[in-house]
Amino acid sequence: MPFLAIDFPAFDPVLISIGPFAIRWYALAYIFGILFGWLYARAIIRNETLWGGKAPLTVTDFDDYIVWVTLGIILGGRIGYVLFYNPAYFLAHPAEIFQLWNGGMSFHGGFAGCVLAVVLFALKRKIQILPLGDITCAVAPIGLLLGRLANFINGELWGRPSDVSWAMVFPGAGPLPRHPSQLYEAALEGIVLFVVLAIMFWRTQARYEPGKLVGAFVFLYGLFRFLVEFVREPDAQLVGFTQATGLHMGQWLSLPMILLGLYLMFTAKGRRERVESIAGTESVA
Repeated sequence: MPFLAIDFPAFDPVLISIGPFAIRWYALAYIFGILFGWLYARAIIRNETLWGGKAPLTVTDFDDYIVWVTLGIILGGRIGYVLFYNPAYFLAHPAEIFQLWNGGMSFHGGFAGCVLAVVLFALKRKIQILPLGDITCAVAPIGLLLGRLANFINGELWGRPSDVSWAMVFPGAGPLPRHPSQLYEAALEGIVLFVVLAIMFWRTQARYEPGKLVGAFVFLYGLFRFLVEFVREPDAQLVGFTQATGLHMGQWLSLPMILLGLYLMFTAKGRRERVESIAGTESVA
């Protein structure tokens, strides 16, 4: 073990336990991720100066939409985990598919569920799909940050063995120090992605080009996830898949995101519908 290896902090995954009921950090990450994202989205939509007039949807629209996207995240995340990461196990134990409290969520499945929620809600309310997606993606890194921090608290999804000075010995992962890959993802998918999208949204014309923010989110998340997977330990049941293909499941699922993100960004200018002023200066199309 490297001299500077760090012992994993003694976190309890359960914040409060009352009899058979328990409040877990992981559940709180979802709750507060959705809550803070909802509040941030409301502030974005209400800012008429930002939009140069009315936003492409109302606060009431987004208030109603939050239920749809919450269901998309939870159902999509669970179904994605079942199908992508452990189908054989859940085929043999179907009752456990519904036991969300035991963990097991897939970002890529949750993203697909969000896409479906965006499309169905926009069609129902007769609002534009891509602007709703842009706002959703602008606030999504908040949930990603909290979710990855919850993964770290749970001591799960750890990285490969490493001799870097900040490597940690995770309980249940053996005696070797490992990359704290959860923190890498929290920094990249949460903080860096949030800052980039905030700059694009507030300081550039991206909000007037439907799909550009969706594209930036999809591309950067896919890229960050693809890179972090090189130091992240693959799920035990997928080690054989990784050895056979040379890439982790998360990397294969991220490749289409990278390509889709590039397409949406490079075609966004052709979908531009209006030209407004920013900070008192006339914008250039």
